[in-house]
Amino acid sequence: MKIERINNYADERYSESVLRQHGAFLVDGEPFGFEIISTDSAVVHMSGNECPKGLTDEFRFYAEHITKFYREDGTLIIEYPPVSLFKVSIKDIQPSQFLIDKNKVKAVASFVHKPEDIVIPLVKCGNKFISADGHTRLALAVKLKFSYVYGFTTKSDEYINFYAYDAMNRGCNSPYDLRIISHDRYEVEWIKYCKNLWEDFNAEYSGRSRS
Repeated sequence: MKIERINNYADERYSESVLRQHGAFLVDGEPFGFEIISTDSAVVHMSGNECPKGLTDEFRFYAEHITKFYREDGTLIIEYPPVSLFKVSIKDIQPSQFLIDKNKVKAVASFVHKPEDIVIPLVKCGNKFISADGHTRLALAVKLKFSYVYGFTTKSDEYINFYAYDAMNRGCNSPYDLRIISHDRYEVEWIKYCKNLWEDFNAEYSGRSRS
């Protein structure tokens, strides 16, 4: 089974809300759409009545806090153990990136209206948290003048700490320091940055393994 995530905002096979939430997937060429409807639930839009095994796991890689999945008629497809959410002050979050795509902020703004709409995967780091994902939502939270969002603790990969440390070195010490740039600039600058930093990360940790 081949699962592919759709990352653009224009595809006639999916609703606008599914695309803006990055919930569009192809399974062996067949479209499936996830639409988040609450802090822990999502509706799965599909042509048939069965959701392929493993697809909800794939979606939860990007949205671990979603634990209940329903068909469009409201019947439950699958339920995972609940994830504990907590309120966190925006100033206490250390980003693991520093550039934000303006187009993505616009897309996220279509479904974020209050702090409860923003749920971020976090890694505990001293008195602060590192955001493992959700930086576009954090940038929007700042624009909307939210003082807090919601989060949940997730497992930490070593590269998250590496990226967070680099963001700090670039003067990005909280979501208030995130830089929103045009989509075209983001495509060039962020991809180049990630490639270079990933090479630095691999060089440092491969060096450690040899010592």
